[in-house]
Amino acid sequence: MLPKTFSNDQNLLLNGDIMKQLKDLFEDKSAIIKIKEKLPDLFHLAELESSRAGKIGMEVGVVRERIIVAMMINFFGKKVVETEIATTKAEIDVIIFKKPISIKTITGNLSGVKLIWTVDWDKAKEFQQEYKPSCDMIFIQIVWGKAGGIFLFLKEAQQKILSAIGREKYIKLPSRGTNPRGVEISKEALQKLTEHKSTKMIEIDWIKKDIDFNPYKRWLEYWREK
Repeated sequence: MLPKTFSNDQNLLLNGDIMKQLKDLFEDKSAIIKIKEKLPDLFHLAELESSRAGKIGMEVGVVRERIIVAMMINFFGKKVVETEIATTKAEIDVIIFKKPISIKTITGNLSGVKLIWTVDWDKAKEFQQEYKPSCDMIFIQIVWGKAGGIFLFLKEAQQKILSAIGREKYIKLPSRGTNPRGVEISKEALQKLTEHKSTKMIEIDWIKKDIDFNPYKRWLEYWREK
């Protein structure tokens, strides 16, 4: 059942109140309690599932993204959450009430958040010159053992900060001649986004609980089925 402030009524698409539904997620008391309780456990499981020999693989980002999308489906319902996104829409991870949303996660300090993955310097430079934020962003900062949070950065705030500080300060390019993994949002840009007056935020205490996790259990159960 949805918290009383939420609705999956398609008529919201006609009255211009679409973003209010997403903003309410960051203000509804029952939703906040649930997110604060469950997100650390789910992200811990994502790390365990994506680890090998004690090292977390890059696939953890995909698992985290699915956790956030599942959270949206839980709160808003399947009818208004679109998950089948064309690969040409690189910045979009989910669509809610017909509103495209990007999902970004980071562990630790405000840096290293990828906008695109590329090893081509010319493409990276071209991206810096042409990039314009095209959707709102759900950003999660994970700081195990400390406080972090889940944020909602509006598209308009991203665009204003990009314009205010300039592309060279907003977008961090890899060092030329290295083997980079992508183009990032700068630490300065992320800091300004977290502090922007339109940004919504739920503070999360990132505490790891002891979890008895066996990566093969699920698959073993399938094999044992008759």
